Amino acid sequence: MGQQQLLLIVLGVIIVGIAVVVGINLFNANAETATQDSLVSQGTNIGAMAQQYYKKPIAMGGGGNDFTDFTTKVFNNLPLSLTTSTDAVWTVTAESATEVELTGTPIDVSYTWTVVTTVDKDKIESLVQ
Repeated sequence: MGQQQLLLIVLGVIIVGIAVVVGINLFNANAETATQDSLVSQGTNIGAMAQQYYKKPIAMGGGGNDFTDFTTKVFNNLPLSLTTSTDAVWTVTAESATEVELTGTPIDVSYTWTVVTTVDKDKIESLVQ
């Protein structure tokens, strides 16, 4: 009878150990997904500012239907909390008259992906790469 009880205790410890490992893995996966969602939201926010600059007339400090000076006139003057958040560091990786590309690099170095937000006059598109 003692051996059967010992076997049940060992089996119970193994099952609890497996449950703890699975729980930790689920938590980490959820944290990574939440970070991706946060970066997409941040990229959309900065992208909306880029579209605002694009559509604003030059006389009012905008681009006059041109993204060319977005980095120098808007992005470099944004509050640090927008370009460097608790989740990522944002940079402008491409800029032309018709399009701006923003890249968010996660601060957590264990994440091997980045979020690239492409902005043109009509749309804001974010991709996790």
